[in-house]
Amino acid sequence: MSDTWITRAETRADIPAIREIVLAAFDTEAEADLVDALRADADAWIEGLSLVSADGNGRPVGHALLTRCHIGATPALCLAPCAVRPERQRSGAGSAAVIAALEAAKDRGEYHVVVLGHPAYYPRFGFTRASAHGIRLSIDVPDEALMALALDADHPLPGGTVRYAAPFGI
Repeated sequence: MSDTWITRAETRADIPAIREIVLAAFDTEAEADLVDALRADADAWIEGLSLVSADGNGRPVGHALLTRCHIGATPALCLAPCAVRPERQRSGAGSAAVIAALEAAKDRGEYHVVVLGHPAYYPRFGFTRASAHGIRLSIDVPDEALMALALDADHPLPGGTVRYAAPFGI
């Protein structure tokens, strides 16, 4: 297995492979359907912020998606879902996709990212507990699972309630 990943923005040709990756990585179709719904939502979708990590043959094996959300009234990004083909998990493919997505967001002038996920995984990218910044959700989640990241030190994280894109249903 390769330790070097090719990361790039998704293309139209990648859409079936991304769906397969997400279906393989999760127990239900909900996350794959969410990706499709976000792709169709003009208020959520930001071209160039759906990233794949591909193996040496160019086959996508990992995916990370950033879509529009808000923290209070401040535009931000939501990192979700992130997925890797089960046989390629723990190979760096997921980390490569997340890093590429965060870099692409910063290059586009985005400042803030939130993620609801595994508290042992996302801190490696600089995410910290959102509650420490006064960021919360309208639903109950474990405090350590909601994390946030400022992509630019000159633009600290705002406080407020995260408002996700409509397909999230939150």
